[in-house]
Amino acid sequence: MDIDAVTARHPGLKPGPYVRITVSDTGPGMSPEVMERIFEPFFTTKERAEKPGMGLSVVHGIVESHGGAIAVDSETGKGTTFHVYFPRIERGGVSGAEAAASVPTGSERILFVDDEKALVDMVKQMIESLGYKAVGRTSSIEALEAFRAQPDKFDLVITDQTMPNMTGETLARKLLRIRPDIPIILCTGYSELITEEKAKAMGIKELIMKPVVRSELAMIIRHVLDQKTSKTKL
Repeated sequence: MDIDAVTARHPGLKPGPYVRITVSDTGPGMSPEVMERIFEPFFTTKERAEKPGMGLSVVHGIVESHGGAIAVDSETGKGTTFHVYFPRIERGGVSGAEAAASVPTGSERILFVDDEKALVDMVKQMIESLGYKAVGRTSSIEALEAFRAQPDKFDLVITDQTMPNMTGETLARKLLRIRPDIPIILCTGYSELITEEKAKAMGIKELIMKPVVRSELAMIIRHVLDQKTSKTKL
């Protein structure tokens, strides 16, 4: 696909060279109506009983946070092709150290909880890329057991809100009963009825909206941890 056609559809793309990654399948394809909505958080073509995924909206958020874009070609019955564009960094450009300095980092221990394994793996890697030590759990019950066994092992907990067996809100309440000073960040979708005021009233430090973007996550993690540090000093 011509990059000019991509920039016409994504006016936020900056001029310059790009690297393109293309992934294709031979599946059933998508209708134009479905294609228009595939990057919306919680949009799904699955049955209502199945939990809607966050995969494509998360990927879209990550790609855009790196200055890139995603283009999709699909036709019902003829498969789908995704083109992912990332700005190409030339030699002599921004160094890895300079890029890392643009987001806050740390070395604390973080527990991340979400029932989607792919999301746990991705966000765990994202957290570790910021210098933190991360532990991932795909079960809120297992996360509670791990925390109860070693409540001083973690400096921060980040949990999804919508999970089977126990919501993030319920998990947060149980964690705070075990250790009232543990900072908790709640991840929530746009369609979920929990406000920042309600979250903070029950002891949750911050609310972060899905899809999770690395730069935003880095800022919120550091802000919450620094808040705890300053209160401890007082």
